[in-house]
Amino acid sequence: METIRFYTDIGFWHVIDVEGLDHFFFIVTLAIPFAFSQSKKLLWWVTLFTLGHTLSLVGNVYAEIHFSSFWIELLIPITIALSAASLLTKKKTSSAERKTWFFPTITLLFGIIHGLGFGRYFSMLIPEEAVGLSLFAFAFGVELAQILIVVGVLIVNFIVINGIKRSRSKWEFLIGAMVLSQALTMIFERI
Repeated sequence: METIRFYTDIGFWHVIDVEGLDHFFFIVTLAIPFAFSQSKKLLWWVTLFTLGHTLSLVGNVYAEIHFSSFWIELLIPITIALSAASLLTKKKTSSAERKTWFFPTITLLFGIIHGLGFGRYFSMLIPEEAVGLSLFAFAFGVELAQILIVVGVLIVNFIVINGIKRSRSKWEFLIGAMVLSQALTMIFERI
């Protein structure tokens, strides 16, 4: 039980950590175009991100899959920048196109990239006798934190769009621009 709690806490704080806001920024850009009525699809996409993140950790722990930390650390803010940039453009895709495989697949891929950034550190943390349990608890903590961020974004969206009566497209543009500026800063810091 102590192992579950310990690794759930690590997973949760891995996402919420103010020293590494990459998960936070990515989940915000993922969630901002959604409303509560679309939360089921949004939560599915967040879970795909967690699954991708976990697959990276599993690959690192069991198969010792390693990539250049320079490229992974550079790719992480690039994924955030791409997600933020998608908020800056007029939506030309129909809702039918958004239900295709493309957006969920990209979310899964971005989760894999983010997981690769934490993989080496995580493999040093886990005890050999409880690898599976540690991975599960960590993923559970990551998912909890991401759901908390999603709920927060949906609440803020509701207040801004329905309460304050701001344009959804302008709101998405503003958040996209703010996150993009942070992502670009991270990219230039890592070059």
